[in-house]
Parts: sequence; structure tokens; C-alpha cells
Amino acid sequence: MKFQFKQKVRQDSNLHDSKSNESKPSGLGTFGGVYTPSVLTILGVIMYLRFGWVVGNVGLVGSLIIVTLATLITFLTSLSVCAIATDRVIKVGGAYYMISRCLGIEVGGAVGISLYFAQALSIPLYTLGFAESVVEIFKNLNQTYVALVITILVAILALTSASLAVKAQYIIMGAIALSLLSLVFGGTVPDITPQAWDTPTNGESFWRVFAVFFPAVTGIMSGVSMSGDLRNPSRSIPIGTLAAVATGYIVYMLLPLILAMRVDTGTLVNEPLVMKMISLWSPAILFGVWGATLSSALGSILAAPRVLQALARDRILPRWLSFFGKGSGENDEPRMATCLTLSVAIAAVCVGDLNAIAPVLTMFFLTTYLVLNISASIEGFLRSPSFRPSFKVHWVWSLLGGIGCLWVMLLINPIATMVAAFIVVAIYFWLQQRELNTTWGDVRRGIWMALLRTGIFQLDSVEDTKNWRPNILVFSGSPSKRWSLIQLANIFTHKRGFITVSSVLPSASKDFGRQKDLENTIREHLKKQDVQALVRVVTAADPFEGMVQLVEIYGLGPLVPNTVLLGDSEDSSRRDRYCNTIVQLHQAKRSVMVLRESPERGFGKYRCIDIWWGGMHANGSLMLLLSHLLRSTSEWRDAQIRLKLLVSKEGAAQNASANLNAMLNRLRIEAIPEVIVAANRSFETVLHESSKNADVIFLGMATPSKGNFKEYYEKMHGRTADLPTIIYVMAAPDFAFGEV
Repeated sequence: MKFQFKQKVRQDSNLHDSKSNESKPSGLGTFGGVYTPSVLTILGVIMYLRFGWVVGNVGLVGSLIIVTLATLITFLTSLSVCAIATDRVIKVGGAYYMISRCLGIEVGGAVGISLYFAQALSIPLYTLGFAESVVEIFKNLNQTYVALVITILVAILALTSASLAVKAQYIIMGAIALSLLSLVFGGTVPDITPQAWDTPTNGESFWRVFAVFFPAVTGIMSGVSMSGDLRNPSRSIPIGTLAAVATGYIVYMLLPLILAMRVDTGTLVNEPLVMKMISLWSPAILFGVWGATLSSALGSILAAPRVLQALARDRILPRWLSFFGKGSGENDEPRMATCLTLSVAIAAVCVGDLNAIAPVLTMFFLTTYLVLNISASIEGFLRSPSFRPSFKVHWVWSLLGGIGCLWVMLLINPIATMVAAFIVVAIYFWLQQRELNTTWGDVRRGIWMALLRTGIFQLDSVEDTKNWRPNILVFSGSPSKRWSLIQLANIFTHKRGFITVSSVLPSASKDFGRQKDLENTIREHLKKQDVQALVRVVTAADPFEGMVQLVEIYGLGPLVPNTVLLGDSEDSSRRDRYCNTIVQLHQAKRSVMVLRESPERGFGKYRCIDIWWGGMHANGSLMLLLSHLLRSTSEWRDAQIRLKLLVSKEGAAQNASANLNAMLNRLRIEAIPEVIVAANRSFETVLHESSKNADVIFLGMATPSKGNFKEYYEKMHGRTADLPTIIYVMAAPDFAFGEV
């Protein structure tokens, strides 16, 4: 596993950045801004109050294995953080900022909102823990009042300045270092009685003990959350984070050796403050415990407001909460967000017992780690030209880190994992409904491009009957003028095939800027109407020539429009070129549909579909398929398909009806066969009499031959005048629609 690191800074965009966070002389450095908060969170309460229990239950070797496995997952996550941090400038928001710029604002917002509340509610967890340990010594004090006072003091320190808060963490780090030195130079448990030696262990399983210990190594986000206050985030985050993980690993590998050599198993399991019993100066351990709780509370009250500030600046929060995005002073400190965070913390302290939601808060932190790993693995896998981190990590290691996080989440508390997942997903869908716009790119387009590339190359160059879908090219011109064409195409594809809405501009309009503007206008119109369609605007000297040229060149590999939808030609002066275009489309092996809409009735009541049947050749099979697709939509769900067949004599009617019923049963399409005897009436007369009350009529067009197709079309046009809306259908040659 090889890693490279070299300094690099690149600009990334933000919706509402008030300050650039590139190298700031007044910002925090690596040691104070990243290493100190991270290592203080790692060397926390679990080290003092639960590590003896860990060693007592699984022994020395088991403890070393647990420390190594847990640190390995954190280390892999740290590598993902380093890769992302050295690819772009990391601004206010830390983990939220990284995720939103990679996986999109919806995913980033869902994780960011959850992360904010997890960090905000962590503050009372730590201050209540501090108060509990104080009350154990000073019995006359009230635990809630002590927790409130400490919460307010910590908030005042954070409101004063992040730099001053970091300096206070140096004092806390000194207290923790003093406690560890006192432990190293201490002795064994004094006056061990036989009862203590004989006390059995709890018999906890290896993975249960692992689940209890794992939160002890999850402190790397404390430094990342300070990204907006760092002088050089792209350098400080990798160095400080990895150094903190290494420090935590060394300490947690040495502590089991000390505890196993100096304390018996029973005492390790039953005495939470066993370190106090064997330290050189026992008060030092209390100072360490207090320092660990205070540092964790201070880290949370520094981190949570910065996440909230970033959420407000990216307009994820409702507009009336946008003032939380404001920064104060030279260092852009989030004082308004800190005040809200303090209010949340005070309310939680007054409630008192947060043990019920503590597992869910842990899941939110681990969800952040999981998504960070996924972000880095996707970026690395896609190999986008824009992803150029100076700290290079193979995407497999990030993926393993993500799998490790998910495994630990389920291991610690499956129910809390599901609750956290439900909350994050609910926030995601809420943000998706708001249709937030961003000025930065994310990997979602890259993912779709990778999937599209794979799919295109997997498609056969020859379309098969089993997987046929109508991919429709609609020549609608301005969508507002011929909306029925797009509406019909949308019904036929039913979000299973592709629609391309096209318009041909005259050559005099050959202005790529104008074409792009028109395409965007059409897209916006389609989006408002909730129609998923591609848009293509081209220029040509003659609109009909432009249509044919577009059919010839448009598409991607084997994925090309197989059906062309046109409006009817009412202008007789252009009828010749119009009909010649239909002939050329047929020669290009495309199915052609022509919509002749009744201006008075439109699609009527969406209740009756007539198909004039000419047999199981291509036109008939395609019309039957199209009518089936038409009735698959909500508008046409209750429609009745009438399959009409005209015979010349009464004697042929019975056999024809039986054949139609057998065919419909074989094709599994619900339709009512109607065999009509001509009785010396013309087809035109029967058509008008039988289908005058239909809502849509399907009629097949004859295949263009060497004869005059214009003459045929005009004759058909005249015969079908004054009828309800008609769809003329000409199936593509050499395709077995009957087998679809």
C-alpha cells in the first residue's frame, strides 16, 4: 500500500462563501487545529472508565487485537479524508463540506444535518458525565446545575474565539499527559483480597467488547470539523489526522500491557477507575477524566456550529434560518450558530438522561465515516480528470473502510443503525423535493457516465424483439404549440424508453448560442410539465432535410431513436416534401407515427381506442403494441381497445372472429374483436360509422413503393377527414413486431 503526499491547493466553489479559506496567516495550524482536538477526543472517557473492563474480559492478546482492528477501520477512514482534503480546498463544514462536494448537496445535507445534531447533543453527554464524576467527590453538589454551568462556560470559551478554545485544550492535553505518566510510574493494586482474585468476569463476548471499545477511536472528525479555521486545510488535515490516529494506537497498545501486568482480572472488570488505584498520584487520573470529558465537550461545541454555518450558507436550511450562515470577526466565527447550539445543549442537560438517544448519535458519527469512505472510493474508482489528490489512496482501501464502518454499526446496535438510516434517508428525500441548485459538480454525473458507457457497450447493435422499447424522436417544434405530440410520446414510452424533443431552425439562425438557449428553454418547459426527455435543436436550409439528417446522425452507438413522431401536414404546398420525408424515414428503417389531432376533441374522454386491423404484419402488430402501451398509463387505464376487422361477406365473419380471439389470447392483450361485414359499403363509410365515437383511432399506412406516396397520403387524408384523433402508423421494415 503506497501513499504519496505533496502540497497542493485548488479552488472549489461554494454557493455563499463569505471568505476564502486558502492559506490564512491568522488561521490555526496543524498541531492546534487538527492534531490536538483529534487526539483529545480519541484519548477520552472510554480509556479511563472502560479500558480496564476490556482487558479483564478478553485478556491481553484479545485487547491488542481489538485495538488493532478498531484503529485499522479509523485509519482507512483517515486515508479517505486525506485523499478528499488534498483534492480541493476544504472550507467551513468539515465532513459535511467534503461529502456535499462529492456526492451532492442532498446526500451532504442529509448527513450534515444529522451530524450537527449528533455533535450538538454530544455536548450535554460529556458535561453530564463530567458533572457525575464531580458529584461523586463533592456529594453536596447538584449534578444538573454543575452540568449547566460547565456547558455555559464551554460555550463562552467557544464564543470568545476558536484560537482561545484551542489554547484551553493544551491545558487539558497536559492533564491527560500527566495522568498517563502517573499511570506508567505507578504500582500494582494494593491489598488484593482472595475475594477480588476469585471474582469471575462478566463473560462478555469478543465482539461485544469490541463494540464497547470502538467509539474510543472515532475522534478524527474533531479536527476535520475545524477546516474553516485552519491556515492550510489541505496540509493540516492529512498530517494532523494521521498523527492523531498513530498517537492513539500507540497509547492503546501500551495500556493493556500495563494493566495486565499490574491488576488482576476481577478488579479490571469490576472497578471502573482501576487506573486511579495503580497510579503514582491518584488525583491525576481524575484530572485526566475531567480533561477528557471537557475536551470532548469543547470539541463538539466548536464543531457543531461550523457544520450549521456551512448548511446555512449552502441554503440547505430554510430561508428564514439563513442568518446562521453569518460569521463574526476576522476569523469568520459562527457565533449565531454557537448560540443555537448552546440552547440545544442546555435543553438537553435539563432533560438529563440522554442514554436512550446516545446509540443513535454514535450511529450518526459512524454514518459520516461510512459516507466519507464511499465518497473517496467512488472518486477513485471513476478516475475523473478533476479528482487529483496529492495524497493518493487506492479506492479499494476506502471501500474496505466503508464496509468496516457499516459492519461496526450493525455490531454495536442494529436497531440504532436502522433508526439513524431512516432519519438520514428521510432528510435526503426532503432535500430532494426542494430541488436545491448548486454551483459545484459532484460525482453523480460521473457515476451515470460510467454506467452509461458500460450499458452502451453491452447493447447489441441489432435490436431484439424481447427488449424492444419505443425510443421516440418527436419533431414538435415549439413544445407549447404542439404539446399533444410530446404528451403522446410520453404516454407511449411510459418512462421506459427515450424521448427526444427536436426542432429544426433555418440556416440563417445558425447561432450555437441561440440553439443552446432554445434547448434550455425547451428543457425547462418539459421539466415543469414533469416530462423526462432529451432535447436536440439543429439548423438546416430546409426543415424536412434537417429532419432526415438528424435521424441519420442522432444517437449513441446502438442507442438510436427507433420511432419518429410527426404532426400531420395540413399545408398542401409542403405536402410533397413532407411525404418524401416519411419515405426517407422508412428507408432509414424507422417506424413512423403521424398524429392527426382533432382540434375540437383532442384525446376525448380517454375511454375508447380503435385499431383497424389489416393482419399480423408489421403495422398491425405495432398498432396493437402501441394501444397496449397507451392503456398502461393512468389516463387511459379504463380505456377499451376495439380491434376492428372489415370482411366482405357474412360467411367469413365467424372464422375471422375466432382467429382474432385466438391471436389476442396468444399475445395476452385485452381487446374486444369486432368483425364488421362491409355489405357493399366502402371502407371510408364503415370507418366513419364505426369509429365516430372513438377517442383515438389507429390506422396503418401502406409501405412506400415505387408509386407516388404523396398521392396515397392525400387520398388517405381525405378519406379520414372529420374523424376523431387519428394516429397513422408505418412500422419499420425488417423487424418482427409480432414477436414482441
